[in-house]
Amino acid sequence: QVQLVESGGGLVQSGGSLRLSCAASGDIASINVMGWYRQAPGKQRELVARITGSGQTIYTNSAKGRFTISRDNAKNTIYLQMNSLKPEDTAVYYCNALKMVQNYWGQGTQVTVSS
Repeated sequence: QVQLVESGGGLVQSGGSLRLSCAASGDIASINVMGWYRQAPGKQRELVARITGSGQTIYTNSAKGRFTISRDNAKNTIYLQMNSLKPEDTAVYYCNALKMVQNYWGQGTQVTVSS
């Protein structure tokens, strides 16, 4: 089992910044990819960004140029630095870990961007 604990969400004004953290624990060996997803009210959960063990990153179009995903392997933690936030970024943000073919999810952290 893998446990994921997110932190760093909150309320911010449009144009502001937040940094999310996700600490992984448990059977973390062989985790292939970790990433951030988000789910806005009434919408499906969607990918925001992913990072592999070697540091390769993937961003969705909405995140490119504004968000940066990074990882600290010594702390078993990934981060999502979010800049130039927009009201449409408002959502619950979930940390994800893919281990072999099993997906693990954190409990989510709320990000609210006011206009």
